[in-house]
Amino acid sequence: MLRVSFRHVWKTCVLFCTSSTVPAARGKASLKKRWRTDRKNSPWDGHLSWEERLADRVTPLWRLGYEEQLERKQKHQEVILSHISGTLHFPVLSILPSPVTEGYRNKSTFSVNQGVDGNPKTVGFYVGTWRDENIVCVSGDHLLNMPERHTLVARCYQDFMRCSALDPCLLFDAGGHWREITVRTNAQGHTMAIVYFHPQRLTPEEVDVHKAELVDYFTRGPGSVCQLDSLFFQESAMTRCTHEESPYQLLHGQPHIYEEVLGFKFRISADAFFQVNQSAAGVLYETVRDLCVPHTDQEESGGTLLDVCCGTGAIGITASPRVDRVIGIELIEQAVKDAAHNAALNNIPNCEFIPGKAEVVLPGLMSQLSSAGGGLTAVVNPSRAGLHPKVVRALRNQPSIHRLVYVSCKPDGEAMRNFRDLCCPPDPQRKLIGDAFSPTLAVPVDLFPHTPHCEVVLLFER
Repeated sequence: MLRVSFRHVWKTCVLFCTSSTVPAARGKASLKKRWRTDRKNSPWDGHLSWEERLADRVTPLWRLGYEEQLERKQKHQEVILSHISGTLHFPVLSILPSPVTEGYRNKSTFSVNQGVDGNPKTVGFYVGTWRDENIVCVSGDHLLNMPERHTLVARCYQDFMRCSALDPCLLFDAGGHWREITVRTNAQGHTMAIVYFHPQRLTPEEVDVHKAELVDYFTRGPGSVCQLDSLFFQESAMTRCTHEESPYQLLHGQPHIYEEVLGFKFRISADAFFQVNQSAAGVLYETVRDLCVPHTDQEESGGTLLDVCCGTGAIGITASPRVDRVIGIELIEQAVKDAAHNAALNNIPNCEFIPGKAEVVLPGLMSQLSSAGGGLTAVVNPSRAGLHPKVVRALRNQPSIHRLVYVSCKPDGEAMRNFRDLCCPPDPQRKLIGDAFSPTLAVPVDLFPHTPHCEVVLLFER
């Protein structure tokens, strides 16, 4: 009875909404086109529109042509990399552009908060700061890096919430239930949505009623326009938690979507890491592969590739045909399961993936690799927090590693400490007793058009 009643509610809500939150796709494309045309005449200061303020926050380089964006990023990376030793004494190749510059994101997380009109059930991105208590949630429909499928799901979720009897959860201690939504898509157009929910004091039976309403909206109601392939639900009283801490509940559709890069297929789970720009990810992984095992050495390829912070195994799997063995280490258990599945999916028998913290797994693993034959190359792709000092120590103190490739999304952050520890003179007091590495080549790769960010692939040798 409750489900039938709710369907009547959302039908009424859609029919009598004064400003539809679920416009037709072509209307949305027209809006984005008009905004792109008008942006050139936007003032650089003074009274900016909410759309411009959001664009300046999320895509700060949106006013520049793409070539100028690349020039800025190139110069910025050269300045950052000169800080490793005080001068830039190794080549930094020209930044590799993204094949796609608009609508490239395959993962977006939309927040829920008070909108420009004061409605607390608004889905979008924040303008303002918590410190200044001036947070406003603004729709991201106009953002150049947002695909239409993502913003369509966000608009539908907003419509659903505004018809729901439950309040949004803006602050955990203030009550409310509906939280943010994450949308993931692949190059084939398959769509996964993950809704986050604070149960507060609701009973499991009461939560089940609202889960059923959510499924009903996205499968038989107005949200069916999204054509979701997967709908997940996570109950959590914490800001962020893993699948192990609070399982992702599959409410509708398939448990995974799949992506293809460099001819290899990868399974994407709800919380699995995958580069947000699929087309540029191919450029990145090809660059990493060529630095780990250069083309000139292909006939003599072999040995072991140690893939630290391997995620779902993309780097190791794409490089696997050129080496005898790949050993990946990854903290997130579900990602390790995905990596093992991906290796089997691609008929790759020489990959092994180990779950656990790299700083715990690596020291013991290094003693085993010391006795193994063949060359040893390491590739690391940590988060912005960089590598744990114990990991840097283990890599540096393993004499079999002559080539190390470091993939960084923020080389001016904690990664810089890692670079310096890899390259400094031996320091027994800090247990850095191995020979120093030297940076010999850097390749910036633009995965994030219209933002100041890019990935940098650094080759260290000794």
